[in-house]
Amino acid sequence: MPRYVVERTFADGLRIPLDEQGARACGAVVATNARSAVTWVHSYISRDLRRSYCIYDGPSPEAIRESARNNNFPIDSIVEVCVLDPYFYRG
Repeated sequence: MPRYVVERTFADGLRIPLDEQGARACGAVVATNARSAVTWVHSYISRDLRRSYCIYDGPSPEAIRESARNNNFPIDSIVEVCVLDPYFYRG
């Protein structure tokens, strides 16, 4: 399955509470993504909470966009990537 980095901008910041409400919100995103065969691997959030860089596995950029629409998330860019593991080169 291809892997993607999805960049997003949240004008008001992305705030997910560190409690049961936040866990439910993340679970809902995971369930919605599954309908498009998309898996949210993890995300990086800027300190000001306005930008996120999310790692997704999915069949296509179109599936990522569909999932974002269904979750009401913005998308600035989608880039297909592969893993470069620096420890691979150690013998």
